[in-house]
Amino acid sequence: MRILAGRAAEERVRKLEQRGATDLRRVEKQVARIVNDVRKKGDEALRKHAEKWDGLKRNQAIRISTAELDQAWHSAPEDFKRALDVAATNIRRYCEWQSPQSWTKTSGHGIEVGQVVRPLRSAGCYVPGGRYPLPSTMLMTVIPAQVAGATHIRVVSPRPAAETMATARFLGVTEFYRVGGAQAVAALAYGTKAIPQVDKIVGPGNLFVTAAKKMVAFDCGIDFLAGPTEIAIVSKHGDPKFIAADLVAQSEHDPDALAVFITSNKQLAEDVQRETKKAAANNKIAITSLKNNGVILLAGSHEQAIDFANRIAAEHVTVSQDDVARIECAGSIFVGDYSPQAAGDYASGPNHVLPTGAAARFRGGLSVQDFVKIISVQHLSQSGLNQIAPSVIMLAEAEGLMAHAESIRVRNSHA
Repeated sequence: MRILAGRAAEERVRKLEQRGATDLRRVEKQVARIVNDVRKKGDEALRKHAEKWDGLKRNQAIRISTAELDQAWHSAPEDFKRALDVAATNIRRYCEWQSPQSWTKTSGHGIEVGQVVRPLRSAGCYVPGGRYPLPSTMLMTVIPAQVAGATHIRVVSPRPAAETMATARFLGVTEFYRVGGAQAVAALAYGTKAIPQVDKIVGPGNLFVTAAKKMVAFDCGIDFLAGPTEIAIVSKHGDPKFIAADLVAQSEHDPDALAVFITSNKQLAEDVQRETKKAAANNKIAITSLKNNGVILLAGSHEQAIDFANRIAAEHVTVSQDDVARIECAGSIFVGDYSPQAAGDYASGPNHVLPTGAAARFRGGLSVQDFVKIISVQHLSQSGLNQIAPSVIMLAEAEGLMAHAESIRVRNSHA
């Protein structure tokens, strides 16, 4: 990791501000062909692409059977089952705490307003199955959908590992399909005979998945466009070994991962640079990622360090307790020496499906709110309508919408 200071640090921050989710241009034409093929031809196209890209065998069922899920669960080590239980308990509790509530209030005599919370009828959860199996993503996408009350939860994953299938069985998932990529996204968005359509698709994936989610986003809800993982750590007096360990941990996800350490302490910058090199010594993916995208930004002051972090708007941001209130843009905030990102990746409770590419400027991570609709409700009595009738009529006529005004007057005259 290079140390950048002064103008060079400012220039790097400017570039990071403009980075965007990910560059999808090189796959968009191919993804468009796959999505349109599945949309038009359904299971025929889905199977063709799944056999080509997902390792689906010619006579293999797309839907994973209950017997296969049972077998995966019964074969799973007891330690793995206990770990799932700890993680799921914490995730579910956190989801319950963050659930939005229905409410009703009176805004004036005879005017009652409020909101009702309704779950999505169906949700599609994408669980990656590429470089690493990610049963943790099964937990992070399925549990909030369950807490929200989604009626149908459909999971897709290419080449699902035994651990991922065991996790599905643990969570009570029954609709699990062994397909991935753009073809799985298209099937979820538009429906096929094998995979029914869903209201929303969530979960991270590779370039093909992200491009497909972008393509279907006006026909089916999506969470966001997730790119390679990101970490930004801001510290004046942290432990260099802890900081280095976190930078390397996130860097091993992907050669394109972004790892940034921000400090106003030159000695700490040098110590972290040295420790990061040691910590990454035997991790080829992390070495590549840190070489290509890792950087240490030496700020002129701690205030500037915080400013850099907010402008970068990283997926994971680590700060001290004193700085939490000053962080405005982050997918998730990790506080202090004993809150490593890996804890959030698995078992502390908050979701690990988080915005990347500076999308943390305008939204946080996946949550129960992604699986519900908040619907406004209004109930006016005759006296309540009379209170606001003159204002409604005035505004309607100002816009030239005379029928709107008349819909108020007719009630006054009827009274």
